[in-house]
Amino acid sequence: MDKNLNQLLKWSIEAQTAANAGQSYHSNGAPTSNNNSGPATGTGAVATSPAPQVTGSGPRPVDPEVLASLFGGPSEAELMKAAMEVITDPSPETTRENKLIAFDNFEQLIENLDNANLLEELSLWSPLISLLDHEDEDMRYHAAWCLGTAVQNNQKTQERLLAMGGVPKLVDLAMKEGESEKVRRKATYALSSAVRNYQPAMDVAADEMHKRGHEVLVNNGTKVDAADMDKVDEVIDVLRNKAKSA
Repeated sequence: MDKNLNQLLKWSIEAQTAANAGQSYHSNGAPTSNNNSGPATGTGAVATSPAPQVTGSGPRPVDPEVLASLFGGPSEAELMKAAMEVITDPSPETTRENKLIAFDNFEQLIENLDNANLLEELSLWSPLISLLDHEDEDMRYHAAWCLGTAVQNNQKTQERLLAMGGVPKLVDLAMKEGESEKVRRKATYALSSAVRNYQPAMDVAADEMHKRGHEVLVNNGTKVDAADMDKVDEVIDVLRNKAKSA
């Protein structure tokens, strides 16, 4: 049986059990009001016995995600697409504040590994990476933040970021003269997530840093091993220190 249907069935059974005991409940688990609990007044009134007492707190509330799944609510993939549409909407009706709120929502969604893996299927890599070039500092900041979240401990998304040209852009943002410290630090965070345990991204990042005057080599002249966390930290620390001097 579908998991959501199974959960709804359990709620129905709990509600029916409560009803048999003389109490009904809303779908949120709260008891309904009982208008007959007090004595009737006036001539000819007939005394009524008190309602049966119900023990326990009633059925558990129905999970909103279950109801949304069963009755047509938006999926998380649809929410991701909707958020990106708001973020990239050029119309003046979409305020900067709303774009940043949408960015926050987007970042929270892609904290989920499965959602991060949907970026390719939903064609969201390209618009997200392009936002690293946005004229607004906070938009660049959030774009780097989302990229760092998307690729953390996830080789599939590390591969896509590299394939879409995101690593050179992040190195440029992290080392760019005149860029704000907070943007450079967030780009550094994204690079740290992108290169750890993924050698192809580490090699590209090292090459890009070399083009900008920083040689990324270990003592014996070989390239940094992406699986050597201490050596990766040394590289990332260079970028963090440059960000502090921005």
